[in-house]
Amino acid sequence: MIYWELFLAFFIPNIVGYGGGPAIIPLIEAEVVGRYGWMTSLTFAETLALGNALPSPIATKMAGYVGYEVAGIGGAFVAVAATVVPSLLLMIAALGLLYRHRESPQVKRMSQWVRPVIAMMMAWLTLGFLLEGVNGAGWLHTVIIGVVAAIALVRFKIHPAFVVMAALVYGAFVIA
Repeated sequence: MIYWELFLAFFIPNIVGYGGGPAIIPLIEAEVVGRYGWMTSLTFAETLALGNALPSPIATKMAGYVGYEVAGIGGAFVAVAATVVPSLLLMIAALGLLYRHRESPQVKRMSQWVRPVIAMMMAWLTLGFLLEGVNGAGWLHTVIIGVVAAIALVRFKIHPAFVVMAALVYGAFVIA
């Protein structure tokens, strides 16, 4: 039964999600944290932060980690397969259809309407992480980490993995 639940927890977000890994993270969080309770919001946020520091698509890393934590190697395999295989098959079918109708005004409008939905989902995820940070570390530390991270990313163009590692070090030595 756990394998079926793992399959559904990653299959559904990957089928209904549009826009790649970052766009489906809120859907995965709803399943993993909200529906099944395999992780807390804080643990999910920490897992996402660590996953973002590693190469490869975030959805497969999240699936592999959660699957392994819930049901070992078999769980990791099921979760990654539920993430990759259905999306791959759907993408191949949709790509053929969209390519055939690429000049259609309906297809062009559909693409324009999807972007705001993805932006709102990402904003909702960001707000959730902000509130988790404030609840866990307090406003002062959350603002310090946020401002320093923004400056490091935008002004100095530091790779996000190094910014995440620096925030982890700050949290380990200053907040803990």
